[in-house]
Amino acid sequence: MSSFFRFIAKHTAYLYFLLYCSISIMFMQLQRKETLDAIRERGLSINAAISREFTGATAIFTLERDNQQLFLQNARLFAQLLRQQAALRDASELNAIQANAPQWTSSYKVARVVDRRFSATDNMLIIDAGSRQGIARDMAVLTPDGLVGRVIDVSPNYAKVLPVINQNFMVSVVSDSTLTSGLLAWRNGNERLARMEHVPVSSRLLKGERLTTSGYSTFATRGIPVGQVIRISKGKLFYNIDVRLSVDFSSLSWVLVSTAKPSMEKIELMESPDVPEKGESTEHR
Repeated sequence: MSSFFRFIAKHTAYLYFLLYCSISIMFMQLQRKETLDAIRERGLSINAAISREFTGATAIFTLERDNQQLFLQNARLFAQLLRQQAALRDASELNAIQANAPQWTSSYKVARVVDRRFSATDNMLIIDAGSRQGIARDMAVLTPDGLVGRVIDVSPNYAKVLPVINQNFMVSVVSDSTLTSGLLAWRNGNERLARMEHVPVSSRLLKGERLTTSGYSTFATRGIPVGQVIRISKGKLFYNIDVRLSVDFSSLSWVLVSTAKPSMEKIELMESPDVPEKGESTEHR
């Protein structure tokens, strides 16, 4: 290693001379047109490559922004389309239910089912009509197909409906052919099936008879369709009767509320004690 450094120190002048000559030759080559053109072409190629990469990266960010804008625009258009379709569907259903309004209810209000409580025993409906729209407790709720239920609570703009498919609901019904009377009640989780109760085995009720509300009901006008008898079997004292309900509650959206008010005189008389109070005579003089 020391000999190498001694060689460099001894021939320093020659090495500088070679370095200067190399630099001079390089400058002479750079002054040639071919060399300058080659350098310029190479520089342009590098510049173009860099520009392409930069443009590609910029396009990626721009494309992402454009995609976001298109997505928001599509979302707004889709929401507008859904609103328009819902409005058209509501208008069509409203026109249909008004056109098919049954003859057995002289005055009614149209309402939409806006909420529902699902249960195996205690179903409940909420409609978008309340006291401000003339709805009151104990009004009958129905569709052109038949009875839906009874209004049990009212707020200014909504009402709660106890439907037929609730274990606490009962209504007096009568058959169309044999005029057999009984009580309709819902005792299971099937929304299309109910039972007709308190029909003695001495009755002449027939399978296939249609049931409507009777004049015994305290809230529903007489003649509203309720269902059809599909099975009859004898018990000890009463028939076991299965009834297929007229209304399909799974697709219920619009209802009619009968504004006919129940007879309070009839209700009060039915709720009065059967046994006379003390001091009252039971004999007619």
